[in-house]
Amino acid sequence: MADLPAARLCITKPPYWSTGVDCFGPYTIKIGRRHEKRWGIIFKCLTTRCVHLDLLCSMNTDSFLLALRRFVARRGKPFEILCDRGTNFRGGERELKDFAVMEPVLKQQFAEQSIDFKFNPPLAPHFGGTWEREIKSVKASLRVVLKDQAVPEEVLMTMLVEVEGILNSKPLGYATSDIADPDPITPNLLLMGRRDASLPQAVYSKSDQLGHRRWRHSQVLADHFWVQFTRNYLPNLQLRQKWRIGTPDLTVDRVVMVTDPQLPRALWPVGRVTKVIPSDDGKIRTAEVDIKGVS
Repeated sequence: MADLPAARLCITKPPYWSTGVDCFGPYTIKIGRRHEKRWGIIFKCLTTRCVHLDLLCSMNTDSFLLALRRFVARRGKPFEILCDRGTNFRGGERELKDFAVMEPVLKQQFAEQSIDFKFNPPLAPHFGGTWEREIKSVKASLRVVLKDQAVPEEVLMTMLVEVEGILNSKPLGYATSDIADPDPITPNLLLMGRRDASLPQAVYSKSDQLGHRRWRHSQVLADHFWVQFTRNYLPNLQLRQKWRIGTPDLTVDRVVMVTDPQLPRALWPVGRVTKVIPSDDGKIRTAEVDIKGVS
């Protein structure tokens, strides 16, 4: 099993510094007497597991860029975005790069503020397993509530935001039943500084609010939080329950069979490895395969 990528361990960076993005749906909404389709989009912080959900009117580049602008306005600009090779994501990357070409005066400033897009290899959804698992939770929650009925758009949007709050309230790590143990860390605690939107993290008396001990109290809370985060959460990210024995890496000219979930097993294509792409640790997890003259 490989080590965790660097994007999963940016504990000194703000939430959504490294963000995974994907779309899901469609869902049917009703506008008057007609029905239309809407899609959901998920932004997931790879370090803190915070989730941000939004609604797309279509699966084109413009809808993705509008959702990205809303996300940046509310959560801040991510340093990097990891996603699959969807046409809307690749088109969004081109649009952001073309802006720097259209404005030569701002080209240098934009290069410093640009977002680095990192695309997963084709036919490799497991590269985005972190946010794919959250999409499964979102779909399960919406399936229970919506079933097969069409709802107004504002109802669907409200439900997405409520599901987002539920996912961000999940504890990061093991939650003990002992009342003497500290409360587990949740993504909402990282985003808002409290467990949820209604309960504050701590209650101070008037003397504490006006006295000099409030600063000392805040430092104790911060230290207590980081002890929980580094001791209880980070070690659970890399539980090696399988893949403990290394296997030979792929090599050029090796014949492989490409798994295609849309085809039966008897029709899976066979190809030849033309290029191997090593990971940061030197292992081969990505390769270019020639299938009947098409790579």
